[in-house]
Amino acid sequence: MQSNPLSETAPASTSFPQPSSTPSTSLCTSLLHADSHLNHLFADVAPPLHVSSTFQYSSDPSKLIPATDASLTFDPSTDHIYSRLTAPNGTRLEALLTSLIGAPSLAYGSGLAALFGAYTLLNPRKVAITDGYHGVHGVLDIFKRLTHLELLPLCRADELGHGDVLHVETPLNPYGEARNVAHYASIAEKTGAVLLIDATLAPPPLQDPFAQGAHIVMHSGTKYIGGHTDLLLGVLATRNKDWSKQLALDRMHTGSVAGSMECWLATRSLRTMEVRVTRQSESASALVNWLEKARSGDGPYKEVVGKVVAKVRHASLQEEAKDKDGWLRQQMKGWGALFALNLKKDEMAKRLPSKLKLFMHATSLGGVESLMEWRAMSDEKADPTMLRVSVGLERWEDLRDDLLKGFEALVEEGNL
Repeated sequence: MQSNPLSETAPASTSFPQPSSTPSTSLCTSLLHADSHLNHLFADVAPPLHVSSTFQYSSDPSKLIPATDASLTFDPSTDHIYSRLTAPNGTRLEALLTSLIGAPSLAYGSGLAALFGAYTLLNPRKVAITDGYHGVHGVLDIFKRLTHLELLPLCRADELGHGDVLHVETPLNPYGEARNVAHYASIAEKTGAVLLIDATLAPPPLQDPFAQGAHIVMHSGTKYIGGHTDLLLGVLATRNKDWSKQLALDRMHTGSVAGSMECWLATRSLRTMEVRVTRQSESASALVNWLEKARSGDGPYKEVVGKVVAKVRHASLQEEAKDKDGWLRQQMKGWGALFALNLKKDEMAKRLPSKLKLFMHATSLGGVESLMEWRAMSDEKADPTMLRVSVGLERWEDLRDDLLKGFEALVEEGNL
């Protein structure tokens, strides 16, 4: 068996935010206090927004250290120089993200910018990936053009070699179905590949990919970390010290750092993240359960739902979810707030969003408002009968009633 040097990682670099030293706190408490070591700089209870792109050097000449020696004393929490390197709002956000994810974390201008950063760092010869967010495949197409990268399906992951990448998105966009991280971690260990997990659809507290063997965890922070549909953000986390340093340098040189406004907004959002994500996941699971029973059962909604809905896809409906001791229940502590519907006809899927009052017809996911997207609008490879549903913070029974009225309207229109 080829040894995997990636399994031996050093502590995080001191140039990265460290998890809060607050002892034995819960996730929701950490998200409120993991950045408290920065509070001595300002008296504000709500962290201020810093819009400056550059910062003054000390007025004391004895404290001016040339760049050749600055790394010996540089403190990223206070020694800000230029915002493409560090800035107060980004430092605060990354301290919270590090506590949330459980590994030193970097914020990027978008999820795809973070992914580009990961592949710039790793520069693999081969990547094993199947399905997932279509934007990810766009990034990989760039690397295919630049480096002649070879793509393999996940079923051929055992053909990877040292330094190649096993790219697993779980849960999977746009279906909301989960993949077994521990299974792919064992393949990465055997082949020497890097296991990169896109955990966007199930952030903490729903899953912890590092506990299952991930080497790098990525999030599109635009979604649940942002949570209010008002920012673009990407996140990379790793426990490998050398990678952490290189990612920071690469980010500085490519200019893919997150803006101060976005970091400020994301900090605000993280304060309520556990409450939001837990509620959204519970509501989505309840809605999925109702839809599946109404579609396939003999209850009072069968007459309507059964005529419209062909299939419901969600982690809670996977066969593995029935095993209380199986990998799926070990991996996930909640089923996630995104699921997919396939309707009986293309035209039904196209028309349903216009019949609804509580679901906004828009792309993206993870916000406090519920969204439904006829997926053919943004993904040219999508099944035209598919609708992607992102559940927000509305009462799930209200969402159920809204869907039912939409289904009834489609039935009343007759053959479409």
